[in-house]
Amino acid sequence: ETRMSEIKEYKCPACGGAMEFDSKSQKMKCPYCDTEISVDEYESLIAKADQVVAADAASDVETEQKKSENYTAHDWNQDEIDNMVVYICQSCGGEITTDKNTGATTCPFCGNRVVLKGQFEGALKPDYVIPFKLDKKAAKEAYYKHLTGKAFIPSVFRQENHIDEIVGLYVPFWVFNIESEADISYDAEKIRVWKSGDTEYTEHKYYKIRRGGTIYFEHVPEDGSVKMDDALMESLEPYDFKDAVPFKSAYLAGYVADRYDVDQDECMKRAKKRIRRSTEDSFRETVNGYYALSTQSSTVNIRDSKTSYAMYPVWLLNTTWKGQKYTFAMNGQSGKIVGDLPADEGAFWKYVGTRGILISVILYIIMMVVMFL
Repeated sequence: ETRMSEIKEYKCPACGGAMEFDSKSQKMKCPYCDTEISVDEYESLIAKADQVVAADAASDVETEQKKSENYTAHDWNQDEIDNMVVYICQSCGGEITTDKNTGATTCPFCGNRVVLKGQFEGALKPDYVIPFKLDKKAAKEAYYKHLTGKAFIPSVFRQENHIDEIVGLYVPFWVFNIESEADISYDAEKIRVWKSGDTEYTEHKYYKIRRGGTIYFEHVPEDGSVKMDDALMESLEPYDFKDAVPFKSAYLAGYVADRYDVDQDECMKRAKKRIRRSTEDSFRETVNGYYALSTQSSTVNIRDSKTSYAMYPVWLLNTTWKGQKYTFAMNGQSGKIVGDLPADEGAFWKYVGTRGILISVILYIIMMVVMFL
């Protein structure tokens, strides 16, 4: 499937260069002439330009359709074809092949930032986006800081050209507002110990405690991407939803984005589990002053919920070492970082061996000095 008209490009109105969303100014910025313009103003500008080129774009689509009628794919099976889309860059004519979940990318031939419009329209269009607040420089600095103090890290994790591969990614999230109603009973015990003369007394008192009520949870996120590890995404929380704005595709310029491939029902199941745990923890914290406390029964019902679809900013760097993938991730809004780092056992034993030889030499010198005294 070839779609020439479905690439959305962000050309500078002053010089024609490819504009990007700048995380510091929160505006569209041209890296060539430094022109800045707000997202709303730019969206209005390109909307007018789209009207002018609509006729030419329709003609291009018709031409591509005629070409495709004369082509038969022999190298791919039907399942592979169904999951792939080929886009034509309107700046250089290069072809961009990607899976149907990709939402934004960069032309590999001319570097032009493009957004694949069809992936974010209609029912697939996100409701909100939290724009990047921290740029690539900040992400790299956070990564270097993450390495600080960690000995025997394999060299690939420190290579500058590898660290430059860190990617700004908008991750799809289903975001839930959920009202939780709970009815929980506890068994509790108090113990009092005292002495009277030579006798020590111990008093045990047992209680039945009940808590009930409603808790409202706002903006509970669950990532909607199969590619992203759920535990990794949860570890990057919290995101502050006050920075969320109505979705406009211009925020994606200069970054990579995927649309969701996990539906909201599946994410709701995960969200409900988290809500139940949080509800039980919150109610348990209200029961204090007892020596022992155990939950006898717990009923937590989800009474009401509201769902929205949002894109959250993540800086991501994947490194493969000895056949295992290690992922560094940073919250593009808050700067919170997570990521496991391995230790190179070879480097460790080399270090131990070198130190052992050095210590042996020092001991030998000391022994020789003592002998000749």
